[in-house]
Amino acid sequence: MNPENYSIVMRGVGSATPETRLTNAELTARVETSDEWITTRTGIKERRIAGDSLQLSEIAAEAGRKALANAGMQPEEIDMIIVATLSPETLCPSTACLVQSRLGLRQVPAYDINVACSGWLYGLDIARSMMLVNPTYRNVLVIGAEKLSSFTDWQDRQTCILFGDAAGATVLSRIDEPGYGVLGCDLGADGNNASLIHIPAGGSGKPATAETVAAREHFLRMNGKEVFKVAVKAMSQAAQSILEKNGATADDLVCIIPHQANIRIIEALSARLEISMDRFFVNIQKYGNTSAASIPLGLDEARIERNFKRGDLILLVAFGAGLTWAASVVRWY
Repeated sequence: MNPENYSIVMRGVGSATPETRLTNAELTARVETSDEWITTRTGIKERRIAGDSLQLSEIAAEAGRKALANAGMQPEEIDMIIVATLSPETLCPSTACLVQSRLGLRQVPAYDINVACSGWLYGLDIARSMMLVNPTYRNVLVIGAEKLSSFTDWQDRQTCILFGDAAGATVLSRIDEPGYGVLGCDLGADGNNASLIHIPAGGSGKPATAETVAAREHFLRMNGKEVFKVAVKAMSQAAQSILEKNGATADDLVCIIPHQANIRIIEALSARLEISMDRFFVNIQKYGNTSAASIPLGLDEARIERNFKRGDLILLVAFGAGLTWAASVVRWY
């Protein structure tokens, strides 16, 4: 196969969120905070919470089902499934295998990747790279899904205000027409900053014990101030890099869909890239930070709200624990 003869396009997009909303006002009953404090510092007004009865694989499968419907495809047409998540339903087996079963897919490869909030974009690049060189993979389902409420410390007002549950999915298809779809991805990581966003216990390095549970070490911890600085720098550099690699400029972009972590980070990215906020798609006020689900969820809503047309150039950019970052340029098909 000659990769230059093909495009990897987003044939279908879908998303799913739990019905339960947790508003800022309701959070004041759990921790010392206020709607005004949360809104001015994060841009978040509410987030969705799955609860104990709704499993991650159910949310992910629903997003995948909607993406398939949007693509006009049947489950048996999918050749591989990748699920990006930092909150897997179980450590073993992978959430992707559980989603495969729920969707009734064939016995195709199915696996998880954990790159936190950058995960879906990493999955996008993995799928694209494989599809361009291996004829076996013509249609690939890439899902970003999180049930972060299970890893949120509801006693910590610095983090519990931020996170929500959701899933977003895209059906990628290889077509015999170059110049469309995912034009490229720019990925990076810096393990020296791993401690800025982490879950201290629960892995093989620090297995669960009564002491780790009592110390609340199985919940997400974050150094917000340091993350802010690193995130803005990493995302702006990744965005500029992927635009340059594709001979594009900010003026060519119809829409920018950033990871929805904090409205102040998005505003700082807007200033750094010298792109007005009206070209950024923002839905953080409704969902909070949904990690790997953030960008595909935004993409699903933006394609309708912004009425994407064939040939429109879209920038996707994220950062996450690791620390990791990713950016991609997509020419809508």
